[in-house]
Amino acid sequence: MGNALSSITAALLAIVLILFFPLMQTAQREEDLRMLSAYNSLVQFTDAVRNKGYVSPEMVEDFSRELARSGVVFDIELEHRHKKYHPEYDDPADAATFQHEFKVVYDAYFTEDVMEVLYPEVSGGNGSLDRRLYVMELGDFWVVTLTPRSRSTYQILSGYLVGLTGKESSSGRLAYGGMILNEDY
Repeated sequence: MGNALSSITAALLAIVLILFFPLMQTAQREEDLRMLSAYNSLVQFTDAVRNKGYVSPEMVEDFSRELARSGVVFDIELEHRHKKYHPEYDDPADAATFQHEFKVVYDAYFTEDVMEVLYPEVSGGNGSLDRRLYVMELGDFWVVTLTPRSRSTYQILSGYLVGLTGKESSSGRLAYGGMILNEDY
């Protein structure tokens, strides 16, 4: 009886291993390809914005369309940090107390602020002739972050393997950005 039970257990374990590991490997490759596709779209969009110095509605729509092709649903977070120089004074009310130093300060604008400029509630122009651009200056910083909202097959299968089926991992978060290099508007 003991020998038969161990043979049945070994056969079931072999069947599970023969089916489960190739399935995990395939799911991992699929997720890697999807994330690589999304990262490629992210780099192209961000570099286009950095090289042009502006964002247009067409650029955002093309980027969203490219991300949709990857098969993963993402939350897109945009961040623009505008560089400003503030002179240092002992007494800000007295211009004679200037210390010959400037402090660099960044004003941050996020997704809502950018979308408000690109897609205003009331169109104040000819509609199709109205060119809406979110304009940036040399020295500003532009960062785009993608956070996946959906769980991949690999995340589900690996969750079953280690017993964590209810929690989503944030390991798929993608971020890319840099300094604005040109003002081409």
